[in-house]
Amino acid sequence: MINSVTLVGRLTKDVELRQTQSGLATAKFTLAVNRPFKSQDGEQQADFIQVVVWRKQAENCAQYLRKGSLAGVTGRIQTGSYEGQDGKRVYTTDVVADNVQFLEPKQQQQGQQQTQQYNNPTPPPQQQSYNQQPSYGQGGAVKEDDLPF
Repeated sequence: MINSVTLVGRLTKDVELRQTQSGLATAKFTLAVNRPFKSQDGEQQADFIQVVVWRKQAENCAQYLRKGSLAGVTGRIQTGSYEGQDGKRVYTTDVVADNVQFLEPKQQQQGQQQTQQYNNPTPPPQQQSYNQQPSYGQGGAVKEDDLPF
């Protein structure tokens, strides 16, 4: 028998990180997954799927994923039930993630790298394996013919 799920979607809210009584990290988030068709009104339809993640991966999800983040999840479907506050039985269906892929770069880190790259006026270091050194001429411009690669 096979119980396998693969999803790609966007988080509808920030990840909720909790600890079990034994100290095990667990996280929950809801993934909005677009359907491959639109409604008769032309609106994009989506399914909202609850995802549960455990251990170190739960901590990583809480640290790096935010509302709107694009994520890929592989795992399995798990159903359960509990008695609600009103005494009625509540049934649940979750995807228990085996693997969560962060499908977008962290924008803050990306912005910092770009700032460092553009604020550094010195040319990049040259590798020793190249015999030809590029000439940087007036104003730091580099000619395409001068590049060692």
